[in-house]
Amino acid sequence: MSIVVTGATGGLGNAVIQHLLKKVPASEIIASVRNVDKASDLANQGVEVRYGDYHDFESMKKSFEGAEKVLFISSPDADDTDRIGQHATVAKAARDAGVKHIAYTGFAFGEESNLPLALVHMATEYAIRSTNIPYTFLRNSLYTDVFVNPGLAGAVQSGELVTNAGIGTINAVLRDDLAKAAATVLAEEGHENKSYNLVNPQPWSFDDLAHALTEVSGKEVKHRSVSFEEAKDYLVNIGLPAPIAELSAFIYDGVAKGETSKSSQDLYNLIGTPTSLKDAVKAALQG
Repeated sequence: MSIVVTGATGGLGNAVIQHLLKKVPASEIIASVRNVDKASDLANQGVEVRYGDYHDFESMKKSFEGAEKVLFISSPDADDTDRIGQHATVAKAARDAGVKHIAYTGFAFGEESNLPLALVHMATEYAIRSTNIPYTFLRNSLYTDVFVNPGLAGAVQSGELVTNAGIGTINAVLRDDLAKAAATVLAEEGHENKSYNLVNPQPWSFDDLAHALTEVSGKEVKHRSVSFEEAKDYLVNIGLPAPIAELSAFIYDGVAKGETSKSSQDLYNLIGTPTSLKDAVKAALQG
């Protein structure tokens, strides 16, 4: 068996390979990367490294040669229209290379979402379906890592966690847990032509996050919910670049409107119980 993982030097791709190495021999894993020099650690682990650029059809086709399975990780670029074009290139390259099974990292409940990023993922799913390659759509949640990270030390210090998420809940999952689920699908059979919504079976709120911060730090932290503009201004004032602050406020707004509240047992069925919010907070504050 040969398994190609695209975007293999990125955070998700690298994590998938680390989990795959626990399940299959390194000789069966191929890393498709845009910058081969950055993949030296993977090569040192016995993983074959191939050049593949989503903008370059021939490079992607060559990187897929002989592949039974491909994990297609979505492009990180900011231009959504360009991303759709890149993704179509990858899907066509997989088809023309004779790939037997393609797994794609999409967005959970994308067909029901009003978030702009969902359009990219749904367009990609249709492009993959058009190839007639057996597929698995790994519809990932937002990463818990986006919300639970060492930056929360500032919330502990100030005693408050400020968002415009209100009492909305979020079905986020740690990136490493999503990587583990992807590795499980790639190493096993029987996942063809299935879609999995890989979300937290127990969505949490920012009130819950403030409580976890209080428990872990020993210092009381309260969640203060503010308006969209107030949240954006607050994030800029604590040092975030204006575009990132605005994006964060948009995400919080989606949380408040219920965009990220839906749950599923798909992730649990693949990996068991995902990392708890409290354990994620412990790791973030220790890091």
